[in-house]
Amino acid sequence: MSQYSHKKYPIAKNITMTNRRWPDNALEQAPLWCSVDLRDGNQALIEPMTVTQKEQLFQMLLKVGFKEIEVGFPAASQLDFDFVRYLIEQNQIPDDVTIQVLTQARPELIKRTFESLKGVKKAIVHFYNSTSTVQREDVFQMDRQGIINIATEGAALIKEMAEQRPETQWSIEYSPESFTGTEMDFAVEICDAVIATIEPSAKSPIIINLPATVEMTTPNIFADRIEWFLNNVSHRESIILSVHTHNDRGGAVAAAELALLAGADRVEGTLLGNGERTGNMDVVTLAMNLYSQGIDSNLALANMDEIVNCVKQCTNMPVHPRHPYAGELVYTAFSGSHQDAIKKCLSKRKENDTWDVAYLPIDPTDLGRSYQEVIRINSQSGKGGIAYVLEQEHGMQLPRWAQIEFSCVVQEWTEINKGEVTSKKIWQLFNDQYISATLPYQLESYQIEREDEDTIRLQLSTPNGSEKLTGHGNGVIQALVQSIQKYLGTDDLEILDYSEHALSDGAEAMAASYIYAKFKGQRYCGIAISEDIISSSINAVLNVLNQDSRQTASNKKEIEIA
Repeated sequence: MSQYSHKKYPIAKNITMTNRRWPDNALEQAPLWCSVDLRDGNQALIEPMTVTQKEQLFQMLLKVGFKEIEVGFPAASQLDFDFVRYLIEQNQIPDDVTIQVLTQARPELIKRTFESLKGVKKAIVHFYNSTSTVQREDVFQMDRQGIINIATEGAALIKEMAEQRPETQWSIEYSPESFTGTEMDFAVEICDAVIATIEPSAKSPIIINLPATVEMTTPNIFADRIEWFLNNVSHRESIILSVHTHNDRGGAVAAAELALLAGADRVEGTLLGNGERTGNMDVVTLAMNLYSQGIDSNLALANMDEIVNCVKQCTNMPVHPRHPYAGELVYTAFSGSHQDAIKKCLSKRKENDTWDVAYLPIDPTDLGRSYQEVIRINSQSGKGGIAYVLEQEHGMQLPRWAQIEFSCVVQEWTEINKGEVTSKKIWQLFNDQYISATLPYQLESYQIEREDEDTIRLQLSTPNGSEKLTGHGNGVIQALVQSIQKYLGTDDLEILDYSEHALSDGAEAMAASYIYAKFKGQRYCGIAISEDIISSSINAVLNVLNQDSRQTASNKKEIEIA
């Protein structure tokens, strides 16, 4: 029998607040950042990182710009202990960076922790004990005072050991774990007791870290709890209020953002959100959210691919292609309407304009991505995306009618081959359809005479061999059409539209021409690239004849097979 029933889960209780301020606040600056990749992130891996992987990730965290990095739980693991010693003894910690280590509020673990930190210039000793209702009642079977005693005794020992080592610049951090499962009055009570023991000051503040060890509520309730806590805790001026949110409900980033609105000063998290269960708060996402609102994140995230590759190599964990900001496909549009909108916005945008491009919240080039990655083509794509790829990579500025016709060619290919078509394949299809379609009609030479009207003299390779054609008209195109009509003995060739442009600057620039024509009752786009506008225009018209010949041959073959 299924045990699936929502009735076993209680509704989260909100705090009665009639004067909450955080909904009216706005984020204006980045928080203090602390990376917990090497501790919280590492303990969540199926295979914990090797020393080499830890060294590699530590260097990446420095490159990104973290000034506080939690490097391990040295009292709980010999590997973590040795890694802390390696960082200190090999002078791997820059002077402006503070390493952080975690310990439970137990005397033997605190002493071992300080042993691992011998000789360090700056360090944060982060200690915690379980305060939540379920932990107190079901795990430790202790009352509130018993839990407070554990915290204050641990705080007193840490303070004593720090004072015995004045050569190090110490900071102390305390976490009531799990804050989200702790009664609010008790969370304030135990933190006040720790603060009274440590005796911090505005110049030497304590870090009070409020962890959503398990995410249990909506982000707005978490923000209420942060604001309520700050309204009631003692010595606010001597506190750096930190949050450490997990992603059990999928709201870790949102909870951290709202906590900052509610007064938090500091955020702990991991690059790309690796962590226990559904993960830690994703620093990349939160930092880029700030960046997208014009706020300096104080983190160097411009080379996103390098960061992603490092995290993947060190954690042996994949990064989802739709991961915010960092995923392979997050700046990619397959939808035809999206592609068209992106193309139009980018074409109108000037270099120093404020960023405002449809479907792209940030400029992909800020993170080392290229515009070629923005639009990718499959069977759902439209003419705008295909035109964008051809223009960006080959300089072809297709008129709308040419976009419509060629998009049908690409869509037919994608539907047959069931997948994405690369830009290389798009160019191959374009080349096969137009540029290399030079038979059976091929230009050998031409001459233009300009008097009262234009006269064109052509030498063409035709199905009947080499032929000389002559035509007259008001302009080269009209003269060309007249010469072909005379040769074919029909006036069934009508030019509906025409476009041309240079493909590059300079004397040796190639030219592209686009002809939209009606021939034998069918509409064709003739496209050609040549060394000058006139020859490319002639070849574009001949391309119409060549496409018709190819279509006639294909229809004849189908009839014969039938």
